[in-house]
Amino acid sequence: MISDDKLSIVFPAYNEEASIARVVKRTREIKPRAEIIVVDDGSNDRTALEAASEGAKVVRHPYNKGNGAAVKSGIRTATREAVLLLDADGQHSPEDIDRLLEHMGQYDLVIGARDFSGQAGLHRGFANWAYNSLASYLVEMKIPDLTSGFRCFKREKVLEFIHLLPNGYSYPTTTTMSFIKSGYNVKFVPIKVHKRAKGSKSKIRIFRDGIRFINIILKIITLFNPIKIFLPIAAMWLLLGFLYGLGNVVLRGNIPNGAVLLLSMGIIFFLVGLISEQIAALRFERIGQVDTQLLEIISHELLTGEQVGVAREDG
Repeated sequence: MISDDKLSIVFPAYNEEASIARVVKRTREIKPRAEIIVVDDGSNDRTALEAASEGAKVVRHPYNKGNGAAVKSGIRTATREAVLLLDADGQHSPEDIDRLLEHMGQYDLVIGARDFSGQAGLHRGFANWAYNSLASYLVEMKIPDLTSGFRCFKREKVLEFIHLLPNGYSYPTTTTMSFIKSGYNVKFVPIKVHKRAKGSKSKIRIFRDGIRFINIILKIITLFNPIKIFLPIAAMWLLLGFLYGLGNVVLRGNIPNGAVLLLSMGIIFFLVGLISEQIAALRFERIGQVDTQLLEIISHELLTGEQVGVAREDG
């Protein structure tokens, strides 16, 4: 388990004056030696003042940038080995923190997974089920809760993907899929959630942000494993072309141009998928080689005391 003096707890907050002081106070009582950071994302109420009154380190955005932007600010501000994210609206229980921390060390990312009863309404629960199912297929791993904001990860690991995190509400999706597809150890721990504090409202809009979630899922999987996207599309076009052509051969004795076009589309999608897969593999192989070079230089400097300059260029 990660000790308190190696833990930073980050609360992204926007207009959460109704709950932030109580949540920070309870968290400090449970984890008195942890670094507690509240990122006020351009609130127009007393969120920052309420958080500061309970001893939290407050980072303020001059205007509202989005939940993901607040999370990125919190990660950059954190100074400890592990970073734990908690919602500021009181839904997550600080008492569950140790349930996640006990798995840190063996795992690089631990996520508090809500059950269906913990979803905010039937429509939200169904939408999350759809996201979880799509993501599980794409990463070939069972994902019980893709969008939970209650999670803990090693700071050095999440910094590898921080440039991928969107400014909106899709950072849980991005971090979860990025960690899994990069081969890091990911653990889901069942948790219960509470009702939001009175006066606190969800900032997520099911249709607007739902489309963004799906877009993020497809972007991440295209970055890490594009064949999972292109292969089913190619198979669909090939199957349609084959059935259309076979039907016309049986009924009319010829192969129509439409069948040839469908088959050609299938072949094109398959070849694009193969090329994308090779580009993705080369990109991560290049990054791995640069990381190995950096480790060798650091080891050399530690052993000899000499300083060696190197310019890193991320692909």
